[in-house]
Amino acid sequence: MTAPAGPTPALVRTFTQRFSSTRRGARLARLLALIELHAWGIPESTALSADVGLLVAELAANAVTHGRVPSRDFELRMTLLEGVLRVEVSDGRRDRRPAVQPHAYQAETGYGLRIVDAVAADWGVVDRVIGKTVWAELGR
Repeated sequence: MTAPAGPTPALVRTFTQRFSSTRRGARLARLLALIELHAWGIPESTALSADVGLLVAELAANAVTHGRVPSRDFELRMTLLEGVLRVEVSDGRRDRRPAVQPHAYQAETGYGLRIVDAVAADWGVVDRVIGKTVWAELGR
């Protein structure tokens, strides 16, 4: 007896890893994100991989720079479901919420979220029990 034909269940791919809240941890997060994408069949030479690399680099750098709490790691989570790739970076500080700043020609910092805003189809911030999660989504 065969099973009735119906919609094929969607394949969900997820990667979750904690990293030390250091510049080294942020670099490692980007590297491992690209390695995981390659394992999912998204080679490093693609536009999607390049965009994910930018998003992870910026969000992880923000978590390390602005969201760092002593003795707490930050967490990277990537989820691929039905053509949408979601990148989430969680840190231990709820009080420092990211926002795209008005354009300031003299500013030396603050351009990272402009990159996230330009690259991602959508992004936002949600509170956690401890800290916050900044997420960004890309279409595949």
